[in-house]
Amino acid sequence: MRCAGLSPRNGLGEDRNHGGADMAKVRTWVGLDVHAAKVVAATADSESGELAVQRMGGVTEQVAEFCAGLPAPVRVAYEAGPTGFGLARALAARGIACTVAAPGKIERPAQDRVKTDRRDAERLVRLLMIGGLHPVRVPTPAEEAMRDLVRAREDVRGDLMRARHRVGKLLLRHDLRFDGNNWTQRHLDWLGRVELPEPVAQSVLLDGIGSIDALRWSRDLRGSRQLLTCVACAVSTPSPPSASARRSVTSSALPAPRS
Repeated sequence: MRCAGLSPRNGLGEDRNHGGADMAKVRTWVGLDVHAAKVVAATADSESGELAVQRMGGVTEQVAEFCAGLPAPVRVAYEAGPTGFGLARALAARGIACTVAAPGKIERPAQDRVKTDRRDAERLVRLLMIGGLHPVRVPTPAEEAMRDLVRAREDVRGDLMRARHRVGKLLLRHDLRFDGNNWTQRHLDWLGRVELPEPVAQSVLLDGIGSIDALRWSRDLRGSRQLLTCVACAVSTPSPPSASARRSVTSSALPAPRS
């Protein structure tokens, strides 16, 4: 199949993704529709103009080896997604240029309502060839780990809020109210003295209090120490994050007020 918009042995103009005349030197263009269990690759040969589609498993090394086995030079693109940036790093380690595209900025015709893995891969390779993709920055492994830690910490905060709501509603159903501010040390001491008339309800209450204690520990101690360690490592790197970003992360690393 001949790929529209690609003439054999013809330069493709300015590369808006990477900004260089080396666009004309690319032999094989690859668009990858990446999923957890499978990958669909659309490859375009700049000499013959042929477009081919290959399906393979989702293992990162397998996909990287496939791209490395294509006629060089090779340029690859895939959408940023839940599989992360491991594939981009694996390709870079093999000397293959890779664009990780921002999904929200990929042009999709309004009349094109049929979405398949093959069509997505073919659209990616065509947009890559004309410089129509908006790349996102590939973070370092340390930066990606910090993102995971911040997300995990926010998840803990949400879990803690829901656990507190469950305990509060349980007490309300038994017409028990604390005279003061909830979730202060006085309130926690009061909770420890509450005894519900039904043994099963008391067991539910104790489970809820135990969950709250575990989540508070995870939020206030483990998460804070790890965040502060990550910030210290980031500040010591040659290209530290901005001062405002460091202030934001450092502030979020401090234990939240008990209110």
